[in-house]
Amino acid sequence: MTEKFVRYAVDQEGAAYVTLDHPQSRNALSDELLDELLEALERAKQDEAARVVVLTSSHDRVFSSGGNLHAFADERPPITKYAGLDRFPRLYKLIGGLGKPVICAANGDVLAGAFGVALACDLIIAKESVRFGCPEINVGAFPFMISALIYRNIGRMKANELMMLGELVTASQAYDLGIVNKVVPDEDFDATVASWAHRVAAKSPLLMRLGKDAINATRDMDLPQALDALQSRLALAFTTEDLVEGVRAFREKRPPEWRMR
Repeated sequence: MTEKFVRYAVDQEGAAYVTLDHPQSRNALSDELLDELLEALERAKQDEAARVVVLTSSHDRVFSSGGNLHAFADERPPITKYAGLDRFPRLYKLIGGLGKPVICAANGDVLAGAFGVALACDLIIAKESVRFGCPEINVGAFPFMISALIYRNIGRMKANELMMLGELVTASQAYDLGIVNKVVPDEDFDATVASWAHRVAAKSPLLMRLGKDAINATRDMDLPQALDALQSRLALAFTTEDLVEGVRAFREKRPPEWRMR
C-alpha cells in the first residue's frame, strides 16, 4: 500500500479539510508531502462542494517542522536539489490563486517553510500553546523562500529579528505581530476552527472568488494601478446575480440563496 502524506475530506457545510498526515516526520515538507499537498489543493480548487479550505495537521504538537533537513544535507547533486525547489513557490502561489479562502488551523508548532505556508493563507487560527518561527539560521540555513512572505506580513525590524536570531514566538506574540487572527485555548480549538470555516463557507462562493482573485492580483500594485484594476472588478461583481440576491436577502431579513452566477 502506497504511503499517504496528506488527507482530504469535505464536511456537509462546505469546509474542505486538508490535513498534513505524516506525524513520524513531524510533517516535514518533503517532496512527497509537498506533491500531495499541491494535489489536494488543486482538488479543492476544482471541487464545487468545497467553499473554504482548512489546512491543518494530524500531529498533536507540530503543524509542520518545515523543510526536510535530511534532504538539505544529503549527497544528491545541487542541480537535483534545485530542480525540486519549485514546489515551494508553486504552493504559495496556488494558495493565493485558489479562488477560495484558506484557513491555516495551527494546531501545533508552525516552523520554517511551514511558517511561509501559514503566511500564504488568508486566515490563521492558532492554539494557545503553539509557536511560530523560522529557526533555519540555527542549523546553518536561511529562510530564503519564505522571506518574501515574512516581509509582506511583518514589519522589517521584527522580520529581521525572526530570521536572523532564529527564535520562536508564542501564539500570543504572533497575534500581537498581526499575523494570527485568533488565539484559542487548546480545548476550544477544533470548535472554533469549524465555526470560522462554516461562517466563511456560508458566503457567496462566487463573490468570495472574485474578491480573493482581486486581492491576489492587486496587493503588490502601486495604488493608482490597483484602484483602476479594482474598479473593473467591482463592475464585474455588479453583473452577478449573487450580489443582487445578497442585497435582496438582507432587505427581506432572510438567508441568501446563492446561485453562483
